[in-house]
Amino acid sequence: MILLTAGLVVTKNNQLLLAYSNNKNAWYLPGGKVDKGETPKEALIREIREELNIDLQPDKIESYKHISAPAYGESPELIMEQDTFRYDLTEKIQPSHEIAAVKFFDLEMYKQEPAQVPGVLKVFALLKEDDIIL
Repeated sequence: MILLTAGLVVTKNNQLLLAYSNNKNAWYLPGGKVDKGETPKEALIREIREELNIDLQPDKIESYKHISAPAYGESPELIMEQDTFRYDLTEKIQPSHEIAAVKFFDLEMYKQEPAQVPGVLKVFALLKEDDIIL
């Protein structure tokens, strides 16, 4: 089974912005599921409005990479297919009730967390490969 998602990639000072999901008790890329009839970019805009109370400017959203990874906390058969998008976030983040916190992590900090999400680890690897973070 496949789960289509869209994720926001925001980097600053060699760190990646992650959101702590109350539902999954883990740090994820901000974003979420793509609804039927929606493009991944439309889903990203909707999810970021719902999760972080930020209206992304569509013309400033840059397509980044597509990742495929086991969906964290789900049955092993469920694979997350995620389109990621880079964005230069300058707005103040006000997480909604779905999100307990947002924080910038480097890979070593993230590895200290009790749970690591496979998709997030892939994004860290891609950002390093592309010389976006050290």
